Amino acid sequence: MHKPVALVTGANKGIGLQIAKDLASQGFTVLIGSRNLEKGEAAAKSIGEDARAIQLDVTNQDSISAAAARIRSELGRLDVLVNNAGISHAGLPGRPLEEVGRSGRPSVASLDEIRTVFETNVFGVIAVTQAMLPLLHEVAVARIVNVSSGSSSLTLNADPANSHRVMFGAVYSPSKTALNAITLAFAIELESTGIKVNAVCPGFIATDLNNFEGTGTVQQAARHPVRLAMLGEDGPTGTFSNEKRQLPW
Repeated sequence: MHKPVALVTGANKGIGLQIAKDLASQGFTVLIGSRNLEKGEAAAKSIGEDARAIQLDVTNQDSISAAAARIRSELGRLDVLVNNAGISHAGLPGRPLEEVGRSGRPSVASLDEIRTVFETNVFGVIAVTQAMLPLLHEVAVARIVNVSSGSSSLTLNADPANSHRVMFGAVYSPSKTALNAITLAFAIELESTGIKVNAVCPGFIATDLNNFEGTGTVQQAARHPVRLAMLGEDGPTGTFSNEKRQLPW
């Protein structure tokens, strides 16, 4: 397998699917990580012969281990890992953002919901990254991109002038704050290797994560993650950024 290989988790729809499409157009063989294999196969078919579906539930260790074993046996390499899979809440689909925000206030937030969101957004990223690192270590140049959110920034949310800080509750935003910390931890551990690790904010994008109340497109959202996935040797590691600038942790 001479072509570079990229794995994108949660890639059967939304931003993940667009990231996969863009990486395929840049010459990658793209693995569409999807909990539901049939949905992953449909997504891969929409991209073409450079895409393959792979069953991957980031909250299930057996699924993660099987995915890593399949990548090794069928492709023999992994150059890019995009940890895109994420959830904003654990309630019924289609809940308005205002309702999600109210139920996520720290005074009333369900501990079960917090645990469920962290299981995907934080522990899932750790588990997938740990499983894929042996493959990433075997290529000369590897990249890990973790899809975070601007709502995770403690610095920005500590500013009373930030009108969006009312949405900083105890569920989604802190899970992405923790993801940023994990990103930095991996970047520090791997900075002496050829693996660069960065977190990215794709913007407020219309996806089912926010009941399609976002204002940006998936095409816009995918641009910067793809850029980070293809960083050159002089590119940064251990950063948090959006398409326009570095963001404060």
